[in-house]
Amino acid sequence: MIILGIDPGVERVGIAVLEKTTGKEILLYSDCFKTSSKLPHAERLALIGNEIAKIIKKWKPEVLAIEKLYFENNQKTAMVVAEARGVMLYEGKKAGLEIREYTPLEIKVAVTGYGKSDKHAVMAMVPRLIVLPPKKMIDDEMDAIAIALTGFAHKKF
Repeated sequence: MIILGIDPGVERVGIAVLEKTTGKEILLYSDCFKTSSKLPHAERLALIGNEIAKIIKKWKPEVLAIEKLYFENNQKTAMVVAEARGVMLYEGKKAGLEIREYTPLEIKVAVTGYGKSDKHAVMAMVPRLIVLPPKKMIDDEMDAIAIALTGFAHKKF
């Protein structure tokens, strides 16, 4: 099974493609897709949608695992990211993927075993759960890997 994990955003979108046949999960691809704040919002959404569609076409995942949004303070940011997340969900559904949405709490429990773990604990645990390439990864990319791992943790084989 192949899962596409996405950490939604507008400026930075964490993307990871993981596969599991038997045994441990394998990282097939990961990246942090970026859009420029100088571009109109609609153009940024189109770029994100095109990138997700390309990744789906290339890697042929069966599942899209994506983080549910949780914002306490900034409503404007929440709306912008929600629109981008909608584009991601649309591309996944259009390609026939099973959509699985996880809260930050569910992701933390799946990766660390503790729902109140901080970001550092999640980032420390990911390399213990899956072999990572020697390249430097930013938080959004690692978050996408954690989201995809959560998709496997919630799937019965």
